[in-house]
Amino acid sequence: MSAAYGDRPTFQSARFRDGQFHNVAPPKQPGGWQLLKLWWQFMFKDTSRTVPPEALSVTPLSPDQLQQASEGSIWRLGHSTVLMKLNGRFWITDPVFSERASPVQWAGPKRFIPTPISLEALPPLAGVVLSHDHFDHLDRDTVVKLAAKTTMFLTPLGVGDHLIQWGIPANKIQQLDWWQTVELEGLQFTATPAEHFSGRSFFAKNPTLWASWAIYTGTHRIFFSGDTGYFDGFAEIGRRHGPFDLTLLEAGAYDKQWEGVHMLPEQVVQAHRDLRGDWLLPIHNATFDLAFHSWDEPMEKMLALSAQHGIRLTMPRIGEAVRLDHYQAAQAWWRFRQSRPASMSITATTHAM
Repeated sequence: MSAAYGDRPTFQSARFRDGQFHNVAPPKQPGGWQLLKLWWQFMFKDTSRTVPPEALSVTPLSPDQLQQASEGSIWRLGHSTVLMKLNGRFWITDPVFSERASPVQWAGPKRFIPTPISLEALPPLAGVVLSHDHFDHLDRDTVVKLAAKTTMFLTPLGVGDHLIQWGIPANKIQQLDWWQTVELEGLQFTATPAEHFSGRSFFAKNPTLWASWAIYTGTHRIFFSGDTGYFDGFAEIGRRHGPFDLTLLEAGAYDKQWEGVHMLPEQVVQAHRDLRGDWLLPIHNATFDLAFHSWDEPMEKMLALSAQHGIRLTMPRIGEAVRLDHYQAAQAWWRFRQSRPASMSITATTHAM
């Protein structure tokens, strides 16, 4: 990396030219006046179906439960935040513990389901894996507070520069281009392609790279999509790093208007197949109001599509453990108007920061 384009950096990457990062092919996404129109629609949309009519329950987690959990346990903590116990250490993806996915905590998308454990109660982490720099994936307050208990941050190119600006030591950050691999604690992490965009301001033009991640534990292979539209790259990732025991694929905050950068449910199924995935855990849903579809539509659609196409689907309640060596079929925990297990009826407190 070296200085160019005024005070903006330039990167030695095939994806970087003209002062910004590029997808392999330009994706379908709104721009210009269409984007301004969308912002207006978001500001005045009807939220009667995009947020739950009552509080959702989670499965509370404690430090003791995490320490005693089996090897290969995985917990979805909300949106795209996934905690994994791999090779005896803990790893977390795109951690967002703040109340809002926003540059400020007095406005912006507010979480409608709490985190099942506080940030302070998390165990020491071997690593934080970041996919890109949007506010619902890169939460400044969260990553700054995690720095004291995290050995390493893994980021796509440029995303680590945000962390350095926030005071996180550069020696705790590794920035990767697509297809680059790093080995930590006996695990291999490869930054793999995605079809998305980046920037933390309205006028930013892709100043940092976005990525998905292939994780190999030595016995299991996990794919974490971050944010992405459907593209041919899934098949190549599947050939080079699959088959995957588990795919963590974004299924939420989608719309026909921006399907190039966020997959529609039918495309999630195809991506899972392209990756040669065994079982699928949908993420990027049931936490923030980021689209026009109903809050529970992603889960309902994935449940129906998986049955239709013979996909092994798991959708644990937020805070509920699943294990890599033991497939647990999806259950519709979000249908809260029906009978709910007594042990799941409590609602945890949101740990806002």
